[in-house]
Amino acid sequence: MNILSAEKISKSYSEKVLFDEISLGINEGEKIGLIGVNGTGKSTLLKVLAGIEVSDTGRIIVANSVKIEYLPQSPDFENGITVLQQVFKGNSTEMKLLREYENVLQKVDEQPGNAILEKELLRLTQQMDSMEAWTIETEAKNILTRLGITDFQADVSKLSGGQRKRVAMAGALISPADLLILDEPTNHIDNDTVDWLENYLNKRKGALLMVTHDRYFLDRVANRMIELDQAKLYSYQANYSKYLEMKAEREELEASSERKRQSLLRSELEWIRRGAKARSTKQKARIERFEKLQDQQAPMDNGNIEIQVGSARLGKTVIELEHIHKSFPCGELIRDFSYIFLRDDRVGIIGPNGSGKSTLMKIIAGKLMPDTGRVVIGETVKIGYFSQENEDMDHSLRVIDYVREEAEFLATKTGTISASQMLERFLFPPSVQWTPVSKLSGGEKRRLYLLRVLMGAPNILMLDEPTNDLDIQTLTILESYLDEFPGVVIVVSHDRYFLDRVVEKIFSFESKGEIRQYAGNYSDYNDWFQKQEKETQSCSTKVTADKNNAKPETIKNKPLKFSYKEQKEFEQIDEIIAGLETNLKTVETEISNAASDFQRLQELLSKKEQLEIQLDTAIERWTYLNELAEEIEKNKKGERQ
Repeated sequence: MNILSAEKISKSYSEKVLFDEISLGINEGEKIGLIGVNGTGKSTLLKVLAGIEVSDTGRIIVANSVKIEYLPQSPDFENGITVLQQVFKGNSTEMKLLREYENVLQKVDEQPGNAILEKELLRLTQQMDSMEAWTIETEAKNILTRLGITDFQADVSKLSGGQRKRVAMAGALISPADLLILDEPTNHIDNDTVDWLENYLNKRKGALLMVTHDRYFLDRVANRMIELDQAKLYSYQANYSKYLEMKAEREELEASSERKRQSLLRSELEWIRRGAKARSTKQKARIERFEKLQDQQAPMDNGNIEIQVGSARLGKTVIELEHIHKSFPCGELIRDFSYIFLRDDRVGIIGPNGSGKSTLMKIIAGKLMPDTGRVVIGETVKIGYFSQENEDMDHSLRVIDYVREEAEFLATKTGTISASQMLERFLFPPSVQWTPVSKLSGGEKRRLYLLRVLMGAPNILMLDEPTNDLDIQTLTILESYLDEFPGVVIVVSHDRYFLDRVVEKIFSFESKGEIRQYAGNYSDYNDWFQKQEKETQSCSTKVTADKNNAKPETIKNKPLKFSYKEQKEFEQIDEIIAGLETNLKTVETEISNAASDFQRLQELLSKKEQLEIQLDTAIERWTYLNELAEEIEKNKKGERQ
């Protein structure tokens, strides 16, 4: 069933046409990935489909009672509200009730002893009990926890950009919706969280439309790809890998059609030049065909980014880390870490959010001093540092002036290139080069920032989350450039594809500031990690199996009967199971009543999990004991006969 249709919609900003009379239909259960070069209008298209912006032409038709939930690339929050209040911004009855409850709860905390507020809180609590709204609150807290947000009463205005994005994502995921629209959901989350989000979206039943540059994510979640290219929309019923094949076929067909058109044009032009007179109907028709062929537009080349930069010579000493320690009030991030970088190192740094990845990068670059230990940076080292945020970018500068601040010209293997020429290679034509940086899209700003870093001709390239907001085409070219880069590459990234493509060694942040080193790319690291887990489980299973296999040998020739302990257990097992079931019901009731106390809720959820394990074990034991009792009874009957 079709839940949303866009019919011949167009959108322009000044002279720039983002999309021109495109049409799109979204069906129930479809999981669609939208891709395109930065600045082509992907985010704008999402806003138009979500009803946030209005198209210049065409119309959007949404089926009756269809609910749409939208996660923007840069969410805006109100000041002074808590994380939970922001999450409960949805329009469903339950979400409105939860939002009202959180507002009153905050006032009760601010005005203790206020009888009117306490009475209102009691009324809302009873109403939430009757509507079972606590389940949504519990799920919201679980999702926030999985996204790395644990302080549910924190003021959202004081959170970092990445934390705010994760809070907004929790709000989008928790809201009941027939169509979920996500703009860059994989930015600012670590690898484990990306894995969790993949599984969550795969299990989700509603339709999904998303913009992301995580190619593994697209491959595993999307079942349809749409591409915005030169103001036109192309649809492929495929995941990302299959889309690449289908796009290559489409472009080959277009190129073949263009070759035929050019051949016909030459033939018709030659005929006209011979001086044919347009007197007969046949001659007129032929001239009209020529004019029609001439008016047809050839397939437009959407441009390829060219990265061709020089680099400074790298001496024998690169960067050496000796017994580095670093702590903050939140705890120890780096403990006793040493490493000597080699000239051709390709290192990927991974770990949970807040574990210290960016801190390590800043220490390596000499931007931050360790508490103890020593950092030695070679005399010939020239570091190009691509940070996670473009915080130093002056948005008032014109595009070309921003690049010229770093370098006017750049020496390469093939000669000298000017800043203007490099901008053109990075898809910034002359008409854009004189516009203010503030008018660029988020992805275009990241691409410009990358160009400025490369214009410095570094021999140590440090990339902190380079895949955030860069389009797939730029990433592909960057990956090819890094293959040939004559120096050290150090990358912090949650993009598993990028890590697989670029790095040959992994630094993994593990417990209590420990950083472990692994040879290979991310998939090699992940395979090793999975293998270790399987071996641990296998050893545990083998020990249990050995114990179980030993039992028949010890009782082989003995008469079948209960041991004293088994007899006692058999007599009490029904009572034990009944007691566990009662305790489980009590805990479930307490969970419903403790929904507003997260610490207590976590304790109760842990207790519930333990009781469920005990109950499962008791039921398995009950089955074994009853089967044994039946066998004993059969043996007794056989002996009597």
